[in-house]
Amino acid sequence: MSGVRRIKLGSQGLEVSALGLGCMGMSHGYGPAKPEEDMIKVIHHAINSGVTHLDTSDVYGPHTNEILVGKALKGAKRENIQLATKFGIKFDESIGQVKINGRPEYVRACCEASLKRLDVDYIDLYYVHRIDTTVPIEITMGELKKLVEEGKIKYIGLSEAGPATIRRAHAVHPITAVQLEWSLWTRDAEEEVIPTCRELGIGIVPFAPLGSRFFASGPKLLDNLTGNDFRKILPRMQGENFEHNKVIFERISEMAQRKGCTSAQLALAWVLQQGGDVGPIPGTTKIENLNQNLGALAVKLTAEDLAELESISFKGARMPEFFAMHSYTNSDTPSLSSWKSE
Repeated sequence: MSGVRRIKLGSQGLEVSALGLGCMGMSHGYGPAKPEEDMIKVIHHAINSGVTHLDTSDVYGPHTNEILVGKALKGAKRENIQLATKFGIKFDESIGQVKINGRPEYVRACCEASLKRLDVDYIDLYYVHRIDTTVPIEITMGELKKLVEEGKIKYIGLSEAGPATIRRAHAVHPITAVQLEWSLWTRDAEEEVIPTCRELGIGIVPFAPLGSRFFASGPKLLDNLTGNDFRKILPRMQGENFEHNKVIFERISEMAQRKGCTSAQLALAWVLQQGGDVGPIPGTTKIENLNQNLGALAVKLTAEDLAELESISFKGARMPEFFAMHSYTNSDTPSLSSWKSE
C-alpha cells in the first residue's frame, strides 16, 4: 500500500488517510449509476494508493452504493479500511419528499441494514446524515451510544449539524467527526461550526471540496451533466452567478499554472492545508481523477498563496432552498425535557 499521510479525526483514536474517497457519485446524484465493475476498480485503486477512508450512505442509490462498497471490500484487510456510512435521510416516493428520521428504532434498524448491505461486522464511523428537528439529539445519540457499546459501530459522526446540536450530542457521547461542505466556494461553516469542532476536539470531514467538480472542469462542467445530475440546479451554476463564477475560475486556473498544478489540485490543496484535523472526501468515478486528487497532497501553499485564494468570492447560495431546509443552519432539535413531557 502506497503512503498517504495519516491524520487523526477526533480525540477517540480514529486515524484515516488525509485524503478520503466519497463514493456517492458512483451510484447517486451525478446522473445514472456507473458500471459496478468499473467503480470497484476505482475503489481498489484508491485503497492500493493508500486511501483508506471510504464514505457512503444508505440513501445513496438508495442502498446500492453501500452494496457496491461492500463488494469492493471483499478480500481487503478490513482493519486497514476506515468505513464511514450514514443514516437519517429517506426519500418518500409517495409524496416526492425527503424525510429525516432520528428516532431510536430507526437508528438501530438503519445500522443493522447497513451492516448487512456492506457485509461487515462493524462500521468505523457512523454519521447522523441530517438532523431530525422533531427529536431531541440526545435521544438519537442515546441509541448510537448503545450501538458503540455493542461493537456495531466504533465512532459517531454528525453531518450538517449546527454548533448547539454538536455540543448537545457531544455531551451524550464523544463525536469523532462532523461532515460538512467546505471548499473555496463554501466557507460559511468557518464562522461557528468549525471553531466549535476544534474547541471540542472533533475532526472535520469536508465533502464536495472541489465544489462538486467545478474546480476541476470550470464552466465546461455544465456541458457534460446528464440525466438527473443535481449540479444542474445549484444556484452557483445559474445566470449571473455562473457568469461571475466563471471569471473566478479563470483566476484560480491562472494561479494553478503558476504553482505547476491543476485548478482542482490547487482547490483541494487549500482544503488539505486547513489543519491536521481536516480529512476531505472528494468523490470521483475515474482513476485518472483519483490520481490527480492524490497529487494535491504534494502541492504546498505559502501564506501568500492562501491569502490570495481566500480573497476570492463566489456568488450564489450553496444549495437550492428546498435542500437548505436540511442544512446545519436549521439543525436545532427540541429540548430533552420537552420530549419527556410528551
